[in-house]
Amino acid sequence: MQPVRGLPFLLTQGMRAALTPPSLSRDRFCRVRTVGEGGCVGFSGIDDISSAEDIVGCYVLASTSDIELGPLDAPFDHLIGREVIDARAGVIGQIVEVMETPANDVWVVQGGSFGEVLVPVVEQVVASIPQEGAIPVDLPDGLVDMSRASTGGDYA
Repeated sequence: MQPVRGLPFLLTQGMRAALTPPSLSRDRFCRVRTVGEGGCVGFSGIDDISSAEDIVGCYVLASTSDIELGPLDAPFDHLIGREVIDARAGVIGQIVEVMETPANDVWVVQGGSFGEVLVPVVEQVVASIPQEGAIPVDLPDGLVDMSRASTGGDYA
């Protein structure tokens, strides 16, 4: 099972979920019975190979009230186009792409005076992602050429 692009894997044991598209041969709603390594999930009512084959290609929907996002979790479409501002260098540019890596996501930021900047999405760089507006960051030394900083200053 793979999470929707831009979201972390969020299913937890006991969570109520809907399998869609629905089938006439099974309940639409089920509970997450087990969550294993590599996105292996067991659902209540899916107890044999035939039942498992019936849900191949289905989406698993869960209520937003059952999901807890971390401070650095955001869907990609909420990030693309957002401005990134460093505490020392000022405006870095806008997020044009989010690269998923095994360790952490990386934002591809373009459009500022620094050219393309790859911003690692880790707590030391991005403290949190506000719901709207520019995203404040604290870039590590050497990631951008500070002599090209447009305004500098404290933007946090």
